[in-house]
Amino acid sequence: METVTKVYYEKIGGNKGSWVRFALVPLIVIGWLGILVPRVSASHQGHQAHPGEKTHKTVGSGYAIAGAPFRVFLTTKGAQAGGEESAKIQPDETAQTVVDAFTVLMQHRRDYPRFDEAVKKNVLERIIIEPTVVNRDGKAFPFLVVRTKEPGRVNLLISASSLKDKGYLHHPELLVQALAREFQWVVSKADTAPKPKRAASARDLKHVPIRTNKDIEGMSGEERQRLLQELFDSYLRTVDDLKSLDGQPFYEIGTDRLVPPTQPDSTIKFYDIRIREALQKIVREPYFSKHTPKAVRSLLNGKVWNVSFAKIDQRDWATRTRVLPENQSIVVGERSQRIQPATILVNIYRPAVPEDPFYPDTKGLPMGALSADQLAHVIAWEIEQNIIEKSMRGHVAQDESTAPK
Repeated sequence: METVTKVYYEKIGGNKGSWVRFALVPLIVIGWLGILVPRVSASHQGHQAHPGEKTHKTVGSGYAIAGAPFRVFLTTKGAQAGGEESAKIQPDETAQTVVDAFTVLMQHRRDYPRFDEAVKKNVLERIIIEPTVVNRDGKAFPFLVVRTKEPGRVNLLISASSLKDKGYLHHPELLVQALAREFQWVVSKADTAPKPKRAASARDLKHVPIRTNKDIEGMSGEERQRLLQELFDSYLRTVDDLKSLDGQPFYEIGTDRLVPPTQPDSTIKFYDIRIREALQKIVREPYFSKHTPKAVRSLLNGKVWNVSFAKIDQRDWATRTRVLPENQSIVVGERSQRIQPATILVNIYRPAVPEDPFYPDTKGLPMGALSADQLAHVIAWEIEQNIIEKSMRGHVAQDESTAPK
């Protein structure tokens, strides 16, 4: 039997806070037993099947994560499979770092919607740590999501050597964000259902679940968040309509360092998730109801139809509200309300300027480097300042001439 020490972390400083270690709990892990992992047929971010063995043999009964339906396993490949550098990595230390990071994710599931979704749907079968992780083409990845033989279930492969190289080993608080981002692929890869596409004209606009301002003000944060999800399923879009981010790099949160995408659409998916997280914060958290009530109402009463993230080099603004002219208004809802749909544009590679109301929240970073919490403030203030009728009329003529080509 082997004793593994679990380290728990507490979040400080609100939604923007960091993590601090506050407790040590010993966990007894039963002795090593050989376990066979199901066959996989595909891998992370659209790559082809994982090379080599069709099955991933692991040792032991796995490392438990409090409250999680999955466990962390070590492969039987051994350190020698990863070469001389891998031999310097202690498997138990790597497993402990991964367990500690997932412990944080489990304790704060609400802050990580895609991880929370994966846990609720029980799509992750197990986490497997290997010395190195490569796809069929021999390209190395820090993480790789692979399907199992069971429909709707996936495994997450983690590269021990990559954790060491990136400075995550012994620093689970740093690994948390990287793992949280990976769950866009866990959810996506596990979803094998056909995706019927509806044309905009086929939307049932008569039954769009928009609410009156009075209704919205009487809702709890959780009720507003549920309503927002219904709107995501009907007309509200978070997209790069211009496809301007295809193949473009994305920013690491909190830095101006650009990271190359692993697939042409990786950056689009990355920002789609973060923008949606930001919108959920706006409608759910009391701060925004108090300080930017127009933003909360506009996201739920039908005024905002798109929150678009884009790369628009020819414009130096960080955000912009665009509204369709009156002759393109749309009738929606049970009350046959006539709306001029608005689009909120976030110019990913531009920083805010001192004149912007949200400038203090951005710390001088480009829009694409902001956390979901920071983006929530940026988007909320943009809507609050520019969704009023005067701005709507004023922007229409200007936007016709300045819209990116």
